[in-house]
Amino acid sequence: MSVFSRSNLAKAALGPLAAAVLIVVLNAGGVPPYQAYSIGLAAVYTILVLSVNLLAGWAGIWSIAHPAFFAMGAYFAAYGSTHGWSLEVVVLGATACSAAFGAFLGCAGARFSMLYVALLTLAFTMVSLEVMGQWTSVTGGDQGIPMEKLHSSLGLGTLASAGTQAQYLAVGTAGIALAVAALARPSALRMRLVAAKSHPMAARSVGIAPEAQSALAFAVSAAFAAVAGVLLALVVGFVSPEPFSLALAIALIAACVLGGPGTLLGAVVGGAYLTWVPTAAESAGVPQPILQGVVLIGALLFLPGGVVLSLGRMMRRALRRPASNAPNLVELLEESPQSVPAPAATAPELLRLDEVTVTFGGLKALEGASMSVRAGETLAIIGPNGAGKTTLLNVLSGLVGGGRVAGSARYDGKPLLKYRATTRRRLGIGRTFQHAETFPELTVLENVLCTRRRITAHNRAGAAELLERIGLAHVADRYPAELPFGLQKRLDLARALAEEPELLVLDEPFGGLDAGERILLARQIVRQQQRGTAVVIIDHVLDDLFAVAHRVVAFDFGRPIGEGEPGKVLDDPRVRSSYLGEVGARGELPRRSGVEDAAVQLDGVEHAYGGVAALRGIDLTIPRGNVVGVVGANGAGKSTLGRILHGSLPPTRGGRAAVGDLRTALVPEGRALFKTLSLRENLEVAAYAAGIRGAELRARLAETAEWLPPRLRERMDVPAAGLSGGEQQILAVARALMARPDLLIVDEPALGLSPAMVDEVYARLGRLAREGMTVVLLEQSLARAATACHEVVVLHEGLIAVRGEPADPAFLARAEQAYFDGQDDFDGQDGAHVVAARG
Repeated sequence: MSVFSRSNLAKAALGPLAAAVLIVVLNAGGVPPYQAYSIGLAAVYTILVLSVNLLAGWAGIWSIAHPAFFAMGAYFAAYGSTHGWSLEVVVLGATACSAAFGAFLGCAGARFSMLYVALLTLAFTMVSLEVMGQWTSVTGGDQGIPMEKLHSSLGLGTLASAGTQAQYLAVGTAGIALAVAALARPSALRMRLVAAKSHPMAARSVGIAPEAQSALAFAVSAAFAAVAGVLLALVVGFVSPEPFSLALAIALIAACVLGGPGTLLGAVVGGAYLTWVPTAAESAGVPQPILQGVVLIGALLFLPGGVVLSLGRMMRRALRRPASNAPNLVELLEESPQSVPAPAATAPELLRLDEVTVTFGGLKALEGASMSVRAGETLAIIGPNGAGKTTLLNVLSGLVGGGRVAGSARYDGKPLLKYRATTRRRLGIGRTFQHAETFPELTVLENVLCTRRRITAHNRAGAAELLERIGLAHVADRYPAELPFGLQKRLDLARALAEEPELLVLDEPFGGLDAGERILLARQIVRQQQRGTAVVIIDHVLDDLFAVAHRVVAFDFGRPIGEGEPGKVLDDPRVRSSYLGEVGARGELPRRSGVEDAAVQLDGVEHAYGGVAALRGIDLTIPRGNVVGVVGANGAGKSTLGRILHGSLPPTRGGRAAVGDLRTALVPEGRALFKTLSLRENLEVAAYAAGIRGAELRARLAETAEWLPPRLRERMDVPAAGLSGGEQQILAVARALMARPDLLIVDEPALGLSPAMVDEVYARLGRLAREGMTVVLLEQSLARAATACHEVVVLHEGLIAVRGEPADPAFLARAEQAYFDGQDDFDGQDGAHVVAARG
């Protein structure tokens, strides 16, 4: 269905048709003259509200500058009418000047947050008001200037102001403006505006530049406001600064909220509101600002989407047809393609990186990365959390953000690093995201179509065929939020494939999918291999990843550390060690009696996020006074399990039982410190949260400070941001200790730390264990957990794969196997030498 399809033209014709009927009624005298004037004024305000409404709803920009554009059109008309300008010159001059200022505001504001855009547009309106008052030779100052007749240079006659002609013109123009907006709704313009508003990073990955979209949207919106200003001058017959005050800016926002941002009927409702609210306030005997405030508060509380959107949702719920039957997973996998062999070593290189380094301030996220990808080859990138994998994908797709990129990257013979992210899409690079970053305000079909600058019937047919192939045709008219996570991941892939890229970059595509969906995804990757597409893919689900990869490169600490075939790369000791760590001497732990009481117990615990299973059937007991390590790759479910053990996250299914009056504390991954607060203030915040005040707080603070190393005790008034990563981790543990917990859960305590700091953090955690505290360590490194824990639990894709005591070498061999593939079928001999060699 194109923009000019029969159904779209029919919808667009409703505005001009309604305007024509209203003009006939007005001409026939069916409306009293004073009401006819109000209708003409309502038509003017409808265009003005439409300009703000669509800018807010489609581009996400709330403007306070529109009274200035409105005034610009009005003064252009009044000044031009007294200086012999034609109607066409007035309209073109007003819209061109307003569009230029609008484009500037849109481009400048796109780099800032909504608050700064509001301040920028507010400043523009304040300056404009001052110019209106001071430029008396043009505006007449506070006295204003009259509006006289306008002649048409195209021979359309003379248009008198403050009469029925002007009212008819306003009503007709409003109908045409609504028709133009209706035709723009199914266009690529609206889709790309909404995409840039919804998710700027994902928008860049499909070739949409948010800054350009903001500038374009603001320019068009300002031009519409200027047209409304010309019509206001014609309808009223006089122009003065009073109607263009900041009060109008507030009233405009209230009208948009009341009608519904992004809706065409909402603009009509808003225009009527602006026209008749003064009369309603006078009839009710209340000041107009009070009435407007009450209406705005009521709309925000009870109709947050506006009158039109709220009524539309109710109608859709009542009339929504059930989705067509989803294709069976078995049907989607029928006639599945055969595996494609790796391209020959002599095949041309599509992509080559040489010594690529990415730095964020003093942090090197990627260092000396060199690799190549041949056309038709699937290259898997593996490594533990923080190894630099996602940073590498961001380098390929141009989404590094504030990072500094050095080195060389050539794509199809071109210097890739010189191209912006939006240009790389046109070069032939498609990208998916770890969490399926879809555009929530666009339908499934529109998420795919927005990759095009123009939407033709051929484009729509291609998008429909792609959705059919991916298994999304039955939900093409649904919004992403209405879909389960697995279908959202398919949509992310479909959007990446929309323009048949030569290089497909996949960020953890298997994460969060069930077994059947992972098989389907693997089949779709193989289909791309058959088409000759090169694929660069990262994931932590290694068995599925290796099933589709031709070659694997392992990263750790931002550097490539190994390369090989999927079945052999884990045999490299460096690669295996990057995941599992190096087994060293076991730390000193409190003795176990074997009859410890349970601190907390989980029975049949399951948890899901929006249909994505994070944990499945977890039965786990944490004995008092023990140190228990929960180990697994990124995405295994460790953090979710930690929050459930802590009690801050209720499980979707199953039960958590804490024995006695158990006090728990959680140190989250990433530490979550208040960076601008001092060390002392971070500890005090934790005490306040635990209900500790006064003398008890001072005593607790002194006790916890004694636990800190001397170099931190001496810097209690330094902001937390001034500490090193290891010092911040120690502070995060100390903050948790302020509540004197019986059970301490620490998530990834070694993440991003130097070996020396890892040793210090673990030494302090061991000291807590020896003092009788129950500790749960959530770790990626099996080796670190083995040296610091009484018992180790290996998680794999939300399941407990194996558990046991790390003092048993046979258990460690089984744990290594389960870490990678979730299978506890290791015989304890074939791989025992790997553990023994490092022990």
